[in-house]
Amino acid sequence: MCVMLAGVATSQTVQGTNNQINVGNLFADQALNVVTVEEGVTATTTAAGNTFGLTAHGADAGVTSNQDNQGTISAHGVVDVSGSMGASSNVATTAVGNGGTAFAAYATVSGFMVQTNTGAVTALGQIEGPTAQAGDVVQSTMAAGNSQGLLLVNGSMGARVSQNNQADIAADGGAVLQYVSGTAVVAGTAAGNNIELTGANQSAARVITDQNNGAANVTATKFAAYGNSYLTTTAATASGNNLNAANEGTLLDVASHQYNTAYVRAQAEASSYQFGGAQATAYGVGNSAMATNYNGPGLVLDNVQVNDGGGVEVIASFEGNSGYDAGSSATAIGNAVSGYACNLCGGSTTANNSQANNVDVSARATTTVRGSGRAVVGVSTATGNNATFSVTN
Repeated sequence: MCVMLAGVATSQTVQGTNNQINVGNLFADQALNVVTVEEGVTATTTAAGNTFGLTAHGADAGVTSNQDNQGTISAHGVVDVSGSMGASSNVATTAVGNGGTAFAAYATVSGFMVQTNTGAVTALGQIEGPTAQAGDVVQSTMAAGNSQGLLLVNGSMGARVSQNNQADIAADGGAVLQYVSGTAVVAGTAAGNNIELTGANQSAARVITDQNNGAANVTATKFAAYGNSYLTTTAATASGNNLNAANEGTLLDVASHQYNTAYVRAQAEASSYQFGGAQATAYGVGNSAMATNYNGPGLVLDNVQVNDGGGVEVIASFEGNSGYDAGSSATAIGNAVSGYACNLCGGSTTANNSQANNVDVSARATTTVRGSGRAVVGVSTATGNNATFSVTN
């Protein structure tokens, strides 16, 4: 891991270059064997080819970062429990080829970030407790070829981010428990390329992003099985390319270019013999771009998306015998873009959008209650291209 820090003197300017290459295979494996605990279980498993962080606080900074991962990245976290997981448990498994962050607080940051991943990335997280009970449980699995975070607090940033993923990405696993007395969330997220921009406290950002995902497969798969459960959510999200930019400030200017040729699959399946509230949700998209200026007047968005190659398939299902509320939701989209600006701030949105989906998109949701239930809901949506732009309060 590489970290660059800028000092607090406002007249200071820090310039730097980061070059990272990983050709070795990385494996992070963890197994917890639990009989009975009172407070809960915490298991964190992380594997990354290259990581880099830049923080500028009260001092301007500029950085050029080149990250290249060629090795296989695997994170495997398993919790075996026979008695009780306790009141509250968190099991998190993360695998990423290249990961970077740039943070500007009361400062201006300029950056050029290039990330290239050619090694397969797999994150597998599992809870095995067929005779066990638990209170609140969160089991999360995340896998990404390239991931870049851009963070601002009363800062400004100009950045060019280029991401290229050419390897399979998979986030798999799930949970098996006999009894859940609280809330259980089992979620998996897989992305070929991912960019997250978050700005707060009157920040301004202008970014140009190029994302190319040429992998064969990007898959997120989650399975959950319960004997008796109170509230459960089983979710899977898979995207070839993802950009999420959310700012609170004077300007958010985004030029996004996304090209995906991978087969994208999201699958979330759950069962519970007896249930209070149970939901299975799956979302799959070839390319996704979201730009939001929550508390600022200006949004400029230029968006180009092409989804080709393998197609998008989404499956969601829930099955139970008796209970109260049950549902499943499957959403599959070739290309999706949304832009929002605040009208109470004198908001305006300037948007140019081009989308092309050239492949099949399918969504399937199944909800089965074999005995009695209060409410059963199923939603299935398949869309080639979706664009939404709004100026509202």
